[in-house]
Parts: sequence; C-alpha cells; structure tokens
Amino acid sequence: MNDKCILFYEVAGAIFIITLGSLLHFTFELSGKHIIIGVFSAVNESVWEHLKLGFWPTLTSALLEYKQLRKVANNFLLAKTVGIYLIPTIIIVSFYSYTSILGVSIIAIDILIFIIAVITGQLASYKLLTSKPLSLKLGTVVLIAILLLSLSFVVFTFYPPSLSLFQDPIAGEYGIIVHQFSMVIAIAHVDG
Repeated sequence: MNDKCILFYEVAGAIFIITLGSLLHFTFELSGKHIIIGVFSAVNESVWEHLKLGFWPTLTSALLEYKQLRKVANNFLLAKTVGIYLIPTIIIVSFYSYTSILGVSIIAIDILIFIIAVITGQLASYKLLTSKPLSLKLGTVVLIAILLLSLSFVVFTFYPPSLSLFQDPIAGEYGIIVHQFSMVIAIAHVDG
C-alpha cells in the first residue's frame, strides 16, 4: 500500500512540475520583469535559465510531499535530491547532444526533453523512496547539495559566467541585464 501511495505522489508531482515549470517560462515577462520573479523564472532563453523551470517546481513539490511521505517513504532527502539533480543533467546532456547533431534547437524537442527529464527524475525519486533505508549520514550531504544548487540559481540569475550555457542565444545576453538590476536598486535607494 505504501508503494502505491508513494507512486501517486510522484506521478502527481510530475504533473505539478511540468505544469508549473511551463508557466514559469512566461512569468518573468508577465510580471513586468520583476527582479524577485526572475529568480524563479526564466529571464531569457539560455539553457541555464530553462533549468529553473524544472528546479524550483521540483523543490516545491518535494516540500509539499514531505509531510505526506516522511513516515511511509525511505531516503526522502536523498530521493528528492537525486530527482532534482537528474532533471537539469538530462536537459543539458540531451539538449547539447541533439543540437550538436542537428545544428539547431527545435522547441518541440526541447519541451519533450523537459517532460522526459521530469518523469525520469520522479521515477528515480520513487525508486529511492521505496528502496531499503540508506545511511542517515547522507542527509547532511544532500541538504548541502540542494542549498548549493538553490544558491547557484539565485546568484547566476544576476551574475552568470560568460559561458554558452548561460547565454541567451537570441539576444546574446546573460541573466538579468546588469544595468536593469542596478537601476532597480538605485530607484529603491532614492525612494527609501
């Protein structure tokens, strides 16, 4: 019975992640390019910014699942961390593999990759949640891994490295335009 309950939450989580991730693609523009919304949404068309569409919804789903599954599932932190890390890994490897072969990105393939990555992450999570308990010492390590990835998404929104992963292929820019961010801070300082 526990396995079916866990499977239900992982399937529901996949639907939640795909739906919320799809919406987050548009929320930065719809918010009038609000800086805080930009931390959680894609601020441009770079691969890195699209990884947020999987990360933040998966983290949210894990937080929502915790209360329901903590007593019936094993290895919760490890399972969720593996799922959270698998999604961007699959997206990056798949995207750069197919675009290096075709020489162009195709939106239908990009969407399919996102869906496959989310489903794979949730399935891996399910397998760990339903496996034998592993070492409790892993809890600290996986918590640090999640915190580092969270911090990376926040910091690299504003200060991305000059690498192709972070570059918007359409505008050629990186992250939130620095002068735009500086103007918001200056306006807030003047108003304060």
